[in-house]
Amino acid sequence: MTAGPVFCMNERIKFKHFCRGLYWRARLLGKNINLDWLCKISGGASLQTSGGGGINIGARTHIASNAMLMTHGGDIEIGADCSINPFCVLYGLGGLRIGNFVRIATHTVIVPANHTFEDLQTPIHLQPESKRGIIIEDDVWIGAGCRILDGVTIGRGSVIGAGSVVTRSIPSMSVAVGVPAKVIRKRDQSAPPVTGL
Repeated sequence: MTAGPVFCMNERIKFKHFCRGLYWRARLLGKNINLDWLCKISGGASLQTSGGGGINIGARTHIASNAMLMTHGGDIEIGADCSINPFCVLYGLGGLRIGNFVRIATHTVIVPANHTFEDLQTPIHLQPESKRGIIIEDDVWIGAGCRILDGVTIGRGSVIGAGSVVTRSIPSMSVAVGVPAKVIRKRDQSAPPVTGL
């Protein structure tokens, strides 16, 4: 007796996602943005390809309200089954590649570029930028309020503690915290904790 209403509700949810997908595809037509039909873009999210570059978002990935993805000439690639939570800011610039099953908590900022400032006679904003790019591998959890900076790779299965600033690459299966972020232990419990920090 309950199978009917449950089935009906599932069909309504699928239809709602389908309609939302049509809306976003119409809105983003011609902007070099590719969305899998099963991804979810919440109202209030912003996807911008100003200055060139493109955005690719995989299946079942959710971009939450008030998250901002801005290419500024680089590409943003997000795999399947990820969540980009409210008020995150992700830039393309030198290239941002995010794997599958990645969780990025609220207020995180990811910037794959950096200003140079060696020339003391030239204002910093007129000096060239370095753009090495950022890679976040599969199954990574990034806590609230993190900053991920240019040239970083975060290895598969790693956890980045809330409020951390990642300035160097993090090995796979690591737990890293702090400003700047340092590895405090490996997720493999048989490995000894990292000491001397």
